[in-house]
Amino acid sequence: MYAIVEGGVRPVGRIRVSGAKNSATRLLAAALLTYEHVELGNFPTRLVDVDHKVGFCRKIGACIEVDHAAERLTVDASSLTNHRLSRADYDVPIRTTYLLAAAQLFRFGIARIPYPGGCPIGGGVGGGRGYDLHMMVWRELGCVCAERDDHIEIKGKGFTGGRISFPVSTVGGTENALLCSSVASGRSEIFNAYITPEVNDLIAFLRRMGADISVFGTSHIVVEGSGGPLAGARMDVMADRIEALTWIVYGIIAGGEITVENVPFASMEVPLLHIAHCGVDLLRNSTSVHVTPECLLAGAVQPFELACGTHPGVISDMQAFYVMLALVGAGTSRVFDYRYPERIAFVRELAKLVAGDHLQGEYGKSVVQGPACFRPGVAASTDLRGSMAAVMAALCADGESVIHGVHMALRGYNDLDAKLKQLGAKVTIVDADAPVTEVARRVLF
Repeated sequence: MYAIVEGGVRPVGRIRVSGAKNSATRLLAAALLTYEHVELGNFPTRLVDVDHKVGFCRKIGACIEVDHAAERLTVDASSLTNHRLSRADYDVPIRTTYLLAAAQLFRFGIARIPYPGGCPIGGGVGGGRGYDLHMMVWRELGCVCAERDDHIEIKGKGFTGGRISFPVSTVGGTENALLCSSVASGRSEIFNAYITPEVNDLIAFLRRMGADISVFGTSHIVVEGSGGPLAGARMDVMADRIEALTWIVYGIIAGGEITVENVPFASMEVPLLHIAHCGVDLLRNSTSVHVTPECLLAGAVQPFELACGTHPGVISDMQAFYVMLALVGAGTSRVFDYRYPERIAFVRELAKLVAGDHLQGEYGKSVVQGPACFRPGVAASTDLRGSMAAVMAALCADGESVIHGVHMALRGYNDLDAKLKQLGAKVTIVDADAPVTEVARRVLF
């Protein structure tokens, strides 16, 4: 899949931030922990990742209704099965497949799940993050794990409460531990948990379903397991803080006039503080941000240094957008990533859409010499956020560009092409392997 982008159009319009990808797919997994009806509102139904996960859930017996117009998902998991699927059925290109184990195991004593996929941001199995910590969770809760040719198999007489101590803070591991321990027999304690806004959303939903979860400080969770299924519930998915940041940065770098609605300010205080420190004075109310060229107090973004790490700071998924901000900055900026230092492949591709030598990427650090001008070109997507950064650069360039692998951006941005068109952007997404099109020939040659 590739995108043909006709850049140089100043974005003008209103955008509503969708439900968070990193919450929605977790709440869907939690919805399988009951025999009763579940309804999820503000759900990003058009995400590629959602489509893959819904498809797999249906293959194992879940009845899921998707209402795109209402942005709503209804789930009935009362007929869930545990039969073995074909090799092709286990080929699911998303990372959070491990969250589907809890629903199968507490019902049948056995779970079969696809190996985790996801963004190839570093070395290792499962998109650079691996699944060893998830196997540790299952084992600590009394199960036996086996790695089959095409799937992971977990066996046990249900889950038994236990002590889970993560050697490193992990979002996925924390989510998996919460799901499994909620339906376990007895008490579970989770140490060194990583409690992000999306994890808090999952905790809130599990509590609505009847789970007994207590949080102490910022990394200690105690769960009194139900020993069986939870109850049905209804909840809206939180707004996506990364999408909100994306549109804000796009408005700044493109000199646009964009109103971004449904902004989750409480979950992105530090990222927005960094933008303010760059000399950007955003006009905002309790739910929205209005971005115009007048927001630049000194007429340009001021150079900066920041380090990506864990919430409540700037997380790694936001790194690419601060690099984009630095490209229009009035000097040299540096962006560090201490959590995923190998997540710099996007810099090489982004440089193909920037005139001159303004970008340098090395292990754990990007150095940006601003201000730079964007130029049309051909670039490849390296990961979800890097793909979106490349699309943004192409939109800011005067001329036509081709972005290969744009399906990566569609994994994380709900109804992306429609939202871009709302802002006046001219983007054509082609659902095929990218040939050297006439547009690409003109750019390349």
